[in-house]
Amino acid sequence: MKRIRINTGKIGLVFRNGNYRKVVTEGAYWFLPNEDVFEYDMTKPFHPSIDLNILLKDEQLATMLTVVEVKDNEIVLQYENGNFKNVLGPGRFAYWKGVTDYSFIKADLSKIEVTENIDTNTIMRKEVLPYVRVYAVESFEKGIFLIDGKFSKVLDTGVYYFWKNAVVISVLKADLRQLQLEVSGQEILTKDKAALRVNFYTQYKVVDIIKAMIENKDYEKQLYILMQLALREFIGTLSLDELLEKKESISAYVLATLKDKAYNLGVEVRDCGVRDIILPGEVKEIMNQVLVAQKKAEANVIMRREETASTRSLLNTAKLMEENSMLFKLKEMEYVEKIADKINSISLSGGNQIIDQLKDIFVPKK
Repeated sequence: MKRIRINTGKIGLVFRNGNYRKVVTEGAYWFLPNEDVFEYDMTKPFHPSIDLNILLKDEQLATMLTVVEVKDNEIVLQYENGNFKNVLGPGRFAYWKGVTDYSFIKADLSKIEVTENIDTNTIMRKEVLPYVRVYAVESFEKGIFLIDGKFSKVLDTGVYYFWKNAVVISVLKADLRQLQLEVSGQEILTKDKAALRVNFYTQYKVVDIIKAMIENKDYEKQLYILMQLALREFIGTLSLDELLEKKESISAYVLATLKDKAYNLGVEVRDCGVRDIILPGEVKEIMNQVLVAQKKAEANVIMRREETASTRSLLNTAKLMEENSMLFKLKEMEYVEKIADKINSISLSGGNQIIDQLKDIFVPKK
């Protein structure tokens, strides 16, 4: 005989000649020489040395265990005392009752959406994440959820979790902010065959994500083509001079033309305009020459106008001096004064003729 003590928190399984006989709990026991006792810690999962099905035939032992069955398309989240501990894959697991508070959440991986009561922190744990597909839709986005390539629903802002399985899912996302699309260096012929390049921009916003992402392919490329065609249609009906005079009306025409067509793409065009109209070098040089010629002609007109006004003023002055000898004398003295300002000294040689002439100027006749 041999005496064995089972301590608190332990369980003993008794085998006789290798065959399971019974379970013993805390206490001291006497056993025969051909009996063996295997102790198990009740704070840890139960991993028996023989098949669990054989042991569960003992009703006493079965009442002491919590058995968890996990099928091929399932996982089980194991919690100990309310804290996440592990993920259980397909199989059969047993845990002792009474010491540790075990709880379990079973998840069906054949489903698409995570409907089980699993908090976000647990889903993002490294043990769980391999079984989950995560998609985030930002605050400025909307998403389209596809199952096996078929439209399912529209996703608003948020983080979405789906079980990872054989079902193919995908999320298409569209930016709902106001966006800008530019046509740069677009070469267009005017009505009079002048080749020029246009830089044009359009501000738009996605308003119907289903039309933009499902009913149309590459809606941005389609909007770009519509902009090009509208520009060509408008510019092709105007000569170069008419275009330069009416360039502000290009944006209004393109905006009106794109409105309905853009709506069919799920897009709202909010504004557009011409950034630059780039002329070929030869045309630019000719226009510069025309501009210079125009400015010269305007300058000549101004000069002629001033000359006419000056001549008219001189004529009026002459008439006044002819009618008033004193005015003539004052004008004569004014010019002599201007001449004298520029002369430092005067040297006279021969006769009194110059002095007499100066007298005639400065000394009034009686």
